[in-house]
Amino acid sequence: MKAAVCYEFGKSLVVEDIDIEPPHPGEVKVRIVAAAICHSDIHVIRGEWGSEPPMVPGHEAAGIVEEVGENVTAAKVGDHVVVSLLRSCGSCPYCHTGHSHLCEADYALDKDSRLRNKKGDALGRVLRTAAFAEYCIVHQSQVVPVDKDLPLDRAALLACGVITGLGAVVNTAKVEPGRSAVIIGTGGVGLNAVQGAALAGAHPIIAVDIRDDKLAAARSFGATHAVNIDGMEAPEEAIRELTSGRGADYVFVTVGSTQAITQGFAMLGKRGLEVLVGLPESGATFSVPVWSFINECRITGSLMGSTRLSVDVPHLVDLYQHQRLKLDELISARYPLEQINEAIESTEKGGALRNVIVF
Repeated sequence: MKAAVCYEFGKSLVVEDIDIEPPHPGEVKVRIVAAAICHSDIHVIRGEWGSEPPMVPGHEAAGIVEEVGENVTAAKVGDHVVVSLLRSCGSCPYCHTGHSHLCEADYALDKDSRLRNKKGDALGRVLRTAAFAEYCIVHQSQVVPVDKDLPLDRAALLACGVITGLGAVVNTAKVEPGRSAVIIGTGGVGLNAVQGAALAGAHPIIAVDIRDDKLAAARSFGATHAVNIDGMEAPEEAIRELTSGRGADYVFVTVGSTQAITQGFAMLGKRGLEVLVGLPESGATFSVPVWSFINECRITGSLMGSTRLSVDVPHLVDLYQHQRLKLDELISARYPLEQINEAIESTEKGGALRNVIVF
């Protein structure tokens, strides 16, 4: 099968033939139909998150189940599935308490990737998936069957970008109706945070970015206000003007920028919550004024939107089918696997929402 392999940080991916083993017990082999380009893959390819090449990136995907190992109950051959990096054992303390996205179990795939290049070298599976390939092997908990009428390039977006942004609002923060929400960064994840805020009934919904074209997109996804902070010395003042002088109830930072985290914290009102969604490079730190916590302000992270795949993905599919969730509008362009480096370059330039590799 063909796959896009990273052999050296910062270099172009190499599209070549590689070998894949059959699925082991509890595992599923999926023929990938679509895989979106996520900034997390780019962070890994650029060497910012510590993985070691050679490796196959890609983790936001959808496809058709080709083969299943023993004891697989989550899907059957022929199922159309969303393929995510999230996995769950169902028995660890986090899975038992409804936080399966934090599952701490050990998985056989962490020790053996099932992938080899033609030289026989083992290839790492970026973010537990390795979806920039014609096939992938994942644990059965990483797939969710979906309606076969759902286009798989749209379904792929539900594997990461949509659940990360929307889930941060709905699951992690549990935004209440009528409360103000600020979304910093209106790329693919940020627009889904905007969608989440609209679904939750937040008001006002304030999109913050440095590009007018992305702010215009945010309005079409449900933002009531848009603020371009490019060159602005005190962006928190603009937010206070839009929230009756109080500051925001919720701020979602969807970009991997410590400056944005600091700016977002300054935008909070009393008892405000800042949710860190985007991930900066490994080891990054930030500082905030300790006295702000006297007003009961809070900061929390959100891993993949605190998503429970088997519950949340079917719900999102239903919202899409009833025209309450935008997916089509998130796709900027589609590329064949052979043009994956062009798709990545386009994503890095910042103009694309989601570029999708189609097989």
